[in-house]
Amino acid sequence: MENKFYRNTIILGIIAFVAVFVPTVLIKLGAINAYTAQIITLGGINAIMALSVNIVCGITGQLSLGQAGFEAIGAYSVILLTQNLGIPLPVSMVLAALIAAFFGFLIGFPTLKLEGDYLAIVTLAFGEIIRVVLVNQKGITGGPNGKQFPTILSTDFVWGPALSYLVIVGVLVAIIILLQNFIRSTYGRAILAVREDEIAANSNGVSVFRYKMVGFVVASFVGGIGGALYAPFIGFIKPDLASFNNSINDLIFVVLGGMGSVTGSVLAAFVLTYLQEFLRFLQNYRLLFYPVILILVMLFRPQGLLGMKELSFIKLWDGAPRQIKSLVEMLKNRKKSAASETAEKGGEK
Repeated sequence: MENKFYRNTIILGIIAFVAVFVPTVLIKLGAINAYTAQIITLGGINAIMALSVNIVCGITGQLSLGQAGFEAIGAYSVILLTQNLGIPLPVSMVLAALIAAFFGFLIGFPTLKLEGDYLAIVTLAFGEIIRVVLVNQKGITGGPNGKQFPTILSTDFVWGPALSYLVIVGVLVAIIILLQNFIRSTYGRAILAVREDEIAANSNGVSVFRYKMVGFVVASFVGGIGGALYAPFIGFIKPDLASFNNSINDLIFVVLGGMGSVTGSVLAAFVLTYLQEFLRFLQNYRLLFYPVILILVMLFRPQGLLGMKELSFIKLWDGAPRQIKSLVEMLKNRKKSAASETAEKGGEK
């Protein structure tokens, strides 16, 4: 059993290393151009926000429509902490995420006693309150014109776009690993029990409100990390970052990937981010693809691409040698059949 655990850990470590460092080297060498690198890196930020929404909606079982508000809090906090207080950027990112988690606690404490549509309306109102406050605090946030921040992750370092990818996707991989371990922990299993049946969980001694709060605060922290990475990567933020549309976009990633599926949300975020850029030649008509894709998924796959299942990298790793072997055998058989056909045609002549 221990050997299997160590083997699986090593395999997942190798896959994580390849996913983070191989594209970084390719970007640095120019094999992946800066434009494509920026799209992939933006997909990493969207994936972090999708995880934030998934923690609330898919894992905790609550409907939140204001996660973009926590992203905006994280983004503005990291700018203010870095520029005004002179705190180093890595420390500012952690503090910005903690500030977002604190606001999550303040919002969750009175609202998580609500359920269903009521909770969704309150979180929606929270996102709009954050946006309005950011618009009106011109001296601190720059008001509706937004606030600039030197794109430290993109330009000030020698590696440029490669460093952006390394940092953001590296943080994404770390969040996925920590989140998977959190779900398997005592707290995670209690949160899943609350999601499945609050009455049954409460009758078995599980504090429903407490574990809802844990899930909501963790989701706020992850959303704050997304904003803290977004600000130095893009270099310019506006109060619209906390808008309802951004919250819905993050929710779409989760709905398409699968409520409760970590890997499904991440895959959907990357695919839809790249698809939106790929269809840019259609101008505003490309925005029609989101609702069309969503309608098709709701009709034919209402649980999302992966549902509540996770993509198993261990099974993919174990199945790769078999797939390669079968592919090699297929190519050999084709060669033999082609050679035999050539010989038969030569004999007929």
